[in-house]
Amino acid sequence: MVWKPHVTVAAIIERDGRFLLVEEHTSNGLQFNQPAGHLEENETLIAAVKREALEETGWQFEPEQIVSIQLWRKNPRAPSFLRCCFSGQCHSHDPNHPLDEGIVATHWLTREEIHDQKHRLRSPLVSIAVDEYLSGQRYPLELLKSFIDIDHG
Repeated sequence: MVWKPHVTVAAIIERDGRFLLVEEHTSNGLQFNQPAGHLEENETLIAAVKREALEETGWQFEPEQIVSIQLWRKNPRAPSFLRCCFSGQCHSHDPNHPLDEGIVATHWLTREEIHDQKHRLRSPLVSIAVDEYLSGQRYPLELLKSFIDIDHG
């Protein structure tokens, strides 16, 4: 069996000092997370984060920068995740857009409110990503290169 991490994307969306989070059903009960999810086959990282943000919040998300790329494993028996965090702006909210299965609500929370809910965060990466964003970590999207279905012949 070949080891490989799960590749995920996350959207760090800040507006007026508040961050857009989703509240979702998990195996550990209701938890908070950034709009996030798995990279799908034949999809770029940017397309994935736009899709996940829309599916989970009803907001159109435009990534502007990379905040961090995080490798995380909860414990030695848990799967590893390679999580690409993007910051950007959202627009064109559709309140009637059906949210992904398991998403019960969206919330705009301050950093303090997020840290106060640390026992209800999907992973520690949620608050870490917010802190990375607030510390000014930003990298250009041009760092990402996608070479899908390119013939090198």
